[in-house]
Amino acid sequence: MFQLLLKRYTLLSIIILVSCASTQKAISQEQNKQHAKHIILVGIDGFGAHAFEKAKIPNIREMMKNGSYSLKARAVLPSSSAVNWASMLMGSGPELHGFTEWDSREPELPSAKLGESGIYPTIFSLIDTQLPEAKKGAIYTWGGIRNLFERALVDLDYNGETDTKTIEKATSFITEEKPVFTFIHLDDADHAGHKIGFDSPEYYLEIEKIDVLIGKMLATLEDKNLLKETIIILTSDHGGNRKSHGGKTLKEVEIPWIAYGKGISSQGEMDSVIITYDTGATIAYFLGLEIPEFWRGKPMTGIISKN
Repeated sequence: MFQLLLKRYTLLSIIILVSCASTQKAISQEQNKQHAKHIILVGIDGFGAHAFEKAKIPNIREMMKNGSYSLKARAVLPSSSAVNWASMLMGSGPELHGFTEWDSREPELPSAKLGESGIYPTIFSLIDTQLPEAKKGAIYTWGGIRNLFERALVDLDYNGETDTKTIEKATSFITEEKPVFTFIHLDDADHAGHKIGFDSPEYYLEIEKIDVLIGKMLATLEDKNLLKETIIILTSDHGGNRKSHGGKTLKEVEIPWIAYGKGISSQGEMDSVIITYDTGATIAYFLGLEIPEFWRGKPMTGIISKN
């Protein structure tokens, strides 16, 4: 009797172990799977979630309708530019990467980790290490972006004079070079916010111009048969209150976070809590990259469609 029970217990243990191993293997395969050939990160400077109440942005709303989004994602503090763009690309907050001001050109706080390029490793570094043949680019309107990534690692490093030139250059790069990752930074809305106000007609007009530019880029990608192999994340560094930002109000801290494209669930609004440094981790997940232990971002794995 005892031997029979022992055999049954042993058999049950083997079944459980095999099941666990299979589950772990499936999880590992999912984590290492590249979900799209091309990832585009569109960052709109100063585009607070509050703007969605008034802005006429049909192209961005179409992405929301057919993708996954949150209007309650949060910037890190202070709700300023460089500290948040760094957090987005570096998958971690300022306490680790060390960029703490709106115009940080180097870390005010020594970085907790340095990559081979001498700064806290960004998503560009992860791609360079794990997908060494893949092309990547950074195209930005605000020149301060150049201090926040490993410029020597990208195939295109371009500072556009206007958002129109930035989008045009990015679209050409994507369609001609077919990079695995492209970061696009747009700045004109933030300028209007500082000059006139983050709830002014001029501010919304600039956002609406950006929506038109994004619509043209999407149309070109569709025409070139690239959209079906692309995932786009659209987000911001911060919002604004009156004519400034950097504070702790929700108008300054809450930002949009929209994922759209190949394999993205059309669930609409998400329940997930999102911090801007989750963006870098999510891009890494989409590309099947191993996320560094020292990064603090969490990938939004639940937005991949199960179909």
